[in-house]
Amino acid sequence: MQERPTSFSIKNWSQDDQPREKLLYKGKATLSDAELLAILIGSGNREESAVALCKRIFASVDNNLSELGKLSISQLMEYKGIGEAKAITIAAALELGRRRRGEEALEKKKISSSNSVFELMQPIIGELEHEEFWIIFLNNSNKVIQKKQLSKGGITGTLVDVRLVLKSALEVGATGLILAHNHPSGTLKPSEADKQLTNKLKTASESLDIKVLDHLIVTEKAYFSFADENVL
Repeated sequence: MQERPTSFSIKNWSQDDQPREKLLYKGKATLSDAELLAILIGSGNREESAVALCKRIFASVDNNLSELGKLSISQLMEYKGIGEAKAITIAAALELGRRRRGEEALEKKKISSSNSVFELMQPIIGELEHEEFWIIFLNNSNKVIQKKQLSKGGITGTLVDVRLVLKSALEVGATGLILAHNHPSGTLKPSEADKQLTNKLKTASESLDIKVLDHLIVTEKAYFSFADENVL
């Protein structure tokens, strides 16, 4: 008599091994990243449980959630047991996490340091493969009024219209500006074009009593602050 294949669905595991129950009774903080991901996909494949599969997926990206978030749907589907529906679920969950980080930074509202600017902008531009230029508009208390993308370019650079920056600042009543753009190459060294643009915006803004407080170059894990490095 042929044996029936073993089911690796979470509902058939022992209670101690069930991440759903672990989350319910012990709290979400007690679960590993693999266990949390296993709850999302629900089941593994014929050879491994959902947790084992998720551990293997994490191992392939050096156990880094940020790297996992960069995988495309088709790349996720290369893992046995991950079909299109599960791949979409994983991608959607990681995107929600990325957006939550951005909203948590915005909730603080007041910019108190270059690091607070990095926390605000990294989820937006830190992992992009093309360059984007953003402006953060601030009031007298250094609280964020608005953040706005001004340009989006190729990996070689982007073009910023100074007049558009000042027009937007006046429209929202900003008294301070923070410039931010990303370097897809990962380098934190400002280019001559970066320096020239910063000086051009600073000079133009001063004539309207608007201060350029900082300019950040943002990469995935680090940043360069013109103000901190005294090059503003």
